[in-house]
Amino acid sequence: MSQILVVDDEVGIRELLSEILRDEGYEVRLAENAGQAREFRNKIKPDLVLLDIWMPDTDGITLLKEWASSGLLTMPVVVMSGHGTIETAVEATRIGAYDFLEKPIALQKLLSTVGRALKRGASQLSPTLSLDSLGKAALIVELKQRLDRVSGLRLPVLFVAEPGAGVELCAGYLHRTKSTWCAPDNFALLAQSPLDLLNEARDGTLFIEEVTKLNRLEQKGLLQQLDKLEKFNVQLLCSTAKALPRVVADGV
Repeated sequence: MSQILVVDDEVGIRELLSEILRDEGYEVRLAENAGQAREFRNKIKPDLVLLDIWMPDTDGITLLKEWASSGLLTMPVVVMSGHGTIETAVEATRIGAYDFLEKPIALQKLLSTVGRALKRGASQLSPTLSLDSLGKAALIVELKQRLDRVSGLRLPVLFVAEPGAGVELCAGYLHRTKSTWCAPDNFALLAQSPLDLLNEARDGTLFIEEVTKLNRLEQKGLLQQLDKLEKFNVQLLCSTAKALPRVVADGV
């Protein structure tokens, strides 16, 4: 089930969009400002964000720029505005937005845009984002050198970094161009049929974000996958923002 984050300071619009999208079978999360949107994005990557331009704390264009510059714009974003202009739409798409919707939003226009955006997000990593887009600062150069040392090994890699540090950019750097990219946001398949998930990622990359969220059955499934990576020609990339020794000691 695709998860959509709706960010809008008007409660009526949030509730209306939520009702429409849930009726279509989507899982919907709501944020009334940029602060709540940041918090949600740092915890779980939604499949799509519907982002209002005009908000009291931080406007949508600023939040979009923030996500793009920090490596967090890894899902399609559709910006919305009741005061839309061509300049705003061009600016949003230049930064990395997938599309622009002008309020009041027609039902069919909303659903068709959401459908196309989700299909785009599922098929590929965002082409606008890469480590190269972050410039040539010494830290970026050093990071790429460290990634280059493991890029050809095809071994499982664990990224340990604070939330918002751009782990997905690092994973994308190791990912082989034009090969399969699989980054599930629902880990149930790890417990139910871990080899099916490997088959989905065959000849490509499987990215598991925040491995400490896995329950015991999902952990067992991940362990099963480790023995089959070579057979399916899959590179496993995982990330965490927590100290794993402490998590293990706590018995999680």
